[in-house]
Amino acid sequence: MEQFQQLDFSEEMRTSYRDYALSVIIARALPDVRDGLKPVQRRILYAMNELGLEPGKPHRKSARIVGDTMGKYHPHGDSSIYEALVHMSEDYSLSVPLIDGHGNFGSIDGDPAAAMRYTEARLSEGAMMMLDNLDKGLVEFIPNFDESEKEPVVLPAMLPNLLINGTTGIAVGMATNIPPHNPGEVIDACIAYLDDTGISTEDLMKYIKGPDFPTGGLIVNGNDIPAIYETGEGRLKIRAKTTIERGDNGRSNIIITEIPFTVSGNKTKLVESLVSLMRDKVFDEIYDVRDESSKEGIRIVIEVKKDRDAQNLLNGLYKKSPLEDTYTVNLLAVKEKQPIVFNLRSMIGEFVSFQEEIYTKEHEYLLAKAKQRNEIVEGLLRATDVIDLIIEILRGSTSVKQAKDCLMFGDVTDIKFKSESSRMQAFRLNFTQAQAEAILAMPLYRLIGLEIQKLEEEQKTLKENIEKYTAILARKTALRAVIKERLKNFRKKFDRPRRTGIDNLETKDYAREVKIEDIYVLIDKFGYTKSVDEATYTKAAPEALQEFVHTVRMKNSDVLCVFTAEGNMFRVKAEKLPKCRIKEKGVLIHNLCRIDQEEAIFYCSFEELFESQLVFTTEAGFIKQVSGIEFDTGRLCVAATKLETDDRLVGISMLSAADVLSGNRKAVIVTKNAYGLAFPLTEVPEMKKTGRGVKGITMDRSDKVIFASVAGPETDSFDLPNGKRLDMKKLKTRPRASKGTKGVF
Repeated sequence: MEQFQQLDFSEEMRTSYRDYALSVIIARALPDVRDGLKPVQRRILYAMNELGLEPGKPHRKSARIVGDTMGKYHPHGDSSIYEALVHMSEDYSLSVPLIDGHGNFGSIDGDPAAAMRYTEARLSEGAMMMLDNLDKGLVEFIPNFDESEKEPVVLPAMLPNLLINGTTGIAVGMATNIPPHNPGEVIDACIAYLDDTGISTEDLMKYIKGPDFPTGGLIVNGNDIPAIYETGEGRLKIRAKTTIERGDNGRSNIIITEIPFTVSGNKTKLVESLVSLMRDKVFDEIYDVRDESSKEGIRIVIEVKKDRDAQNLLNGLYKKSPLEDTYTVNLLAVKEKQPIVFNLRSMIGEFVSFQEEIYTKEHEYLLAKAKQRNEIVEGLLRATDVIDLIIEILRGSTSVKQAKDCLMFGDVTDIKFKSESSRMQAFRLNFTQAQAEAILAMPLYRLIGLEIQKLEEEQKTLKENIEKYTAILARKTALRAVIKERLKNFRKKFDRPRRTGIDNLETKDYAREVKIEDIYVLIDKFGYTKSVDEATYTKAAPEALQEFVHTVRMKNSDVLCVFTAEGNMFRVKAEKLPKCRIKEKGVLIHNLCRIDQEEAIFYCSFEELFESQLVFTTEAGFIKQVSGIEFDTGRLCVAATKLETDDRLVGISMLSAADVLSGNRKAVIVTKNAYGLAFPLTEVPEMKKTGRGVKGITMDRSDKVIFASVAGPETDSFDLPNGKRLDMKKLKTRPRASKGTKGVF
């Protein structure tokens, strides 16, 4: 008999989404704080280690590596695995690359890597520091996805990979962005932490000055680094390294030799943006832009026109191009299956704690192996002293077990001896099982005097090692001394000069400084637009202002956002708005933002938009809420919402966060056939700008929405586009998607 289980849909969706989010956070997007690797990276390195692709060994086809990784450990698609493998080989992305690639693995320009069937790879020296001693039981192994293989939970990383190479990843509801650092500085900081576990972040910064990007450049807000390292969050302003040289024909050249890390792997985009600024005459001082980069390094040349100020142009380029960019730092990593934001001290502390754990396990393993070997060597040396007796036992025994029992327990039953004296001597034998097995397997050449001497020397070394390992495990200071010594060796191998400079520089203005003040943007019913200062607007007669159907108050440094019925948003900088007197006509909005034949229906300032919530309603009756943050873009035109074929926006309402949270706002919708509906705004879900929305009102096929707005408790009426007036008293509050009230106008 079939059995059915009834589940609450919302609870099931909530539980399933939570499980999915946790899986993405732990098993896909975020690194482990101990080895600094995401699961896909860890599995690639482990698969390559299993294939024996060590430094010095021949490279192996990337397709084979990807296949082994996907088939055994990471069943999530070959393209994502190959992308991760390529990323770990990029010396312009990582301070210590973990993959030694052979073939076309892409370039800093943004050229993609060749297909995996053409490229080859092997592990780098840095990767071996992550995989060393993997066979000594230092880390836990768990079954893979189909329980046919075992894989490590974490690699026994003896290099602070997370800080040295950094990482980036986007999970569900959170993201990590850890910048790369100088290997020598990070190792010095770890050694300092081992010397004093109570060391402060400020003292650690004596060793780690700040991030050290592989592409070099300059951090211009160095004063913010201490706060970033203390909290684990913040923003760095990174700038290209430039010089100004004298060029030909009286021109000067701006030479770019290092680029910001944010355009690492996409240098072509930087060059194209500079060319675009020249082509669009944003900076008419630029004569030419050339990329003269080669194997010797980056060299981008910006030729400046004769008798123009190159430094002033450079100041403008810092503001208008990727020559200066922002790098958002978020030191988020996984610890014990929990995403945690670390600061510099706690991140180093986690690495040091992990080192103490794996070094303890390593020396426990070495101690056990030394004791095991010492037991065998001791037995072999004892055996050489009574070798004649052992030979007599072997010749007199009828089986290996009989001889083994005699060696271990002195059991002489049924063994033929040449004399009673030999029998009594054999009766007193007490070798251990391991010793007895080694004696029985011992080749005759071990009886040579030189071989016996080697055994004695080996025993001496083993006893010294046992004493050393025991002392290390007995005292934490001795264990830390071993860790420090090995870290110092790593420092010699991976240290390099710092590439990224740190300074505290203000970004100078390109042109004269403009005083920030309030302006009013006035738009009449024909779309003619102009701006007036606050004094002009205040002095204007009320009758003169009545002709303007839209009035937007904003700063002269802000951006005017224009929404159209076709679902697009256009941006117009305040500086481009014509400054006029009240009686002057202004300029058509179509000429300011190229909206062509689209109909502008809503205007606002970007500053107000960013802090507000928008309610979109379409002609077909779809409605949704969208956060103003969704429109944070530098593009001049973006799609503001998704519209079905033949659908249009008819209403956009802007609400503050307080209005939304108050819960006393109603959505109001009126149709062409005089149906009206009001329902609580809380019934309207918040969506992305790419969402279509939900059904706001049920209509006949011949009907359509002509008006939509949001009413507060104080709202009495609305003026409708057809010249009628909507009395809010005629509307009954009903659930969203209802038919509505007939005859509201």
